[in-house]
Amino acid sequence: MKRLLIVTYYWPPSGGAGVQRWVKLSRYFAEKGVEVHVVTVDPGKGSYALMDPTLQNDVHPSVKVHRTDTFEPFGIYKAITGKKQIPFGGFANEDKEKIKFSQKFTRFVRGNMFLPDARVGWNKYAYRECAKIIEKEKIDAVITTSPPHSTQLVGLKLKKKFGIKWLADLRDPWTDIYYYDKLYLTSWARSRDAEMERKVLETADEVVVVSDEIKRNLAEKVKLKSKDSIHVVPNGFDVNDFKNVKRSHEEKKLIISYTGTLTNDYRIDAFLSAIKRLLVLHPEFFLHITGSFPESVREAIRSAAGDHVKFLPHVAHHEAVEQMCAADILLLVIPEAKGNKGILTGKLFEYLASYKPIICIGPVDGDAARIIATCSSGKTFSYEDGTGMEKYLEEIATEWKRTGSTSSGIKLLIDKYSREMQATQMLELLNRTQK
Repeated sequence: MKRLLIVTYYWPPSGGAGVQRWVKLSRYFAEKGVEVHVVTVDPGKGSYALMDPTLQNDVHPSVKVHRTDTFEPFGIYKAITGKKQIPFGGFANEDKEKIKFSQKFTRFVRGNMFLPDARVGWNKYAYRECAKIIEKEKIDAVITTSPPHSTQLVGLKLKKKFGIKWLADLRDPWTDIYYYDKLYLTSWARSRDAEMERKVLETADEVVVVSDEIKRNLAEKVKLKSKDSIHVVPNGFDVNDFKNVKRSHEEKKLIISYTGTLTNDYRIDAFLSAIKRLLVLHPEFFLHITGSFPESVREAIRSAAGDHVKFLPHVAHHEAVEQMCAADILLLVIPEAKGNKGILTGKLFEYLASYKPIICIGPVDGDAARIIATCSSGKTFSYEDGTGMEKYLEEIATEWKRTGSTSSGIKLLIDKYSREMQATQMLELLNRTQK
């Protein structure tokens, strides 16, 4: 593999786990001698829910980034709803309890008029740029990464035009995404969306997903190819992000930290009840909640924890890593929704790399639960198991008072989740497809 083209909508200054995945992998590709080209959207014309310009520092200097024009409907969304922000994945910045008719209407329009998603207007610009690069630079293979899943259609068209080797990376489910029903799709739109998904799965030389559960679900949809063409390369961590990071905080506080999105689908009611009971005997517990969440979630947390909670807005990636490392316990919540057994957020692997115990709320037989158990890095509880959560936190508090640490007994078996090893795995897949 000498020359590689990566097609990704999300790239710095955009923020989020999807950006980190390919910024980091492309860096290791370049370090291994691969000439990397990236086609992405012009940030002045694209629509990003999160911004993190600091991620530009992680882009390898040899990576050639090509930015294009786009056409997107989010200006109309803002005009109709009166909101300044575009919706997060899962509509995290829309309050489920106060959703307006205008928001339902825009979801319907997005679900039925913009297939497979509202960034599909970027495709013609991306395809045109990719075609020029493939012909000029003699590209050996193409990687398309999604969401937005419309990006996969660029790969599909490039494959048909050039016959080039193509790896389709799906970081999230497509028609099985947990908020799919919130888009109010008609039967025609569902059928059309499923057809596009199937064509991508059956045409790509290799398909990469981030969890075993997503692989199982997608494999059932593939009719014409071997299930061996679907591979699991989960999100991961970059060991360089954890070097020289401050790992201490104010003494006499036992901090439980959460970083990321919290919506009403992220059920934490039993956890909050456990916290409220714990604070009676263990006032050393404090919550640090960083990210995006509707007001109803904020009120519920405040009601349970009182002045033992601190809310922080979305922060740059390096600051999020610092907060993880400075905490004593890390909270991970899997949304209660269809297909949640396969949800593996990027922060899970950075949680592991921070060497702190994880309290996970979600399916106890899911992929996240299995990884946490395998690494002996915490415990997973069902949404209703407040008693189990309370007991586990009491055990950690007892250990903390006895030793001054919450990390004793944690066994790290996480090397396979490092970005460097995953880059090697990706290149092996691409070389496997070479004729």
